[in-house]
Amino acid sequence: MNVSKITALYDACLLYSAPLRDLLMHLALTDLFYAKWTDAIHDEWIQNVRKDRPELPLAQLERTRQLMNVHVLDCLVTGYEGLIPSLVLPDADDRHVLAAAIHAGASSIVTFNLKDFPAETLRAHGIEAIHPDEFVVSLFQSEPLVVCAAVNRQRANLKNPPKSVAEFLDTLERHGLPKTVALLRQFADDL
Repeated sequence: MNVSKITALYDACLLYSAPLRDLLMHLALTDLFYAKWTDAIHDEWIQNVRKDRPELPLAQLERTRQLMNVHVLDCLVTGYEGLIPSLVLPDADDRHVLAAAIHAGASSIVTFNLKDFPAETLRAHGIEAIHPDEFVVSLFQSEPLVVCAAVNRQRANLKNPPKSVAEFLDTLERHGLPKTVALLRQFADDL
């Protein structure tokens, strides 16, 4: 994967977890790739967070949506809805994700739900589904210092509570990034 030229569409499952969402946002701000999502993807992760954490104010989650849309240039995909009916996926509810990826010219859908995006179906559109751990590892292999700087900024922003490097990396590992964490541990002094 040539990360310097890709457009990656983030699936809602990535945005559900605050630590992973924060990491992916910091990486999107590096200009190593173009990050994309839709209002429907926002709606999905917000709905799932609200279902599991009803004590979180909706206004706080909507503010997160707004900040994401403002800080990542040209991130919001629109006008893809007409493609949805023509697409076939194991879960029909995921067709909007593929439609948005096609419309945005994405080369990757970054998702934990790889089985929901069969390689053969995606290949017909020049798209691959990639696990977030593999995605971040590929970014790291291309530009380790840029990725380390993004991770450093993310950790430095944690104030309530602050986290040591070890605590921070343990959090990322618990959120599905063991290969990324193994690489980052080699650069712990830079984080």
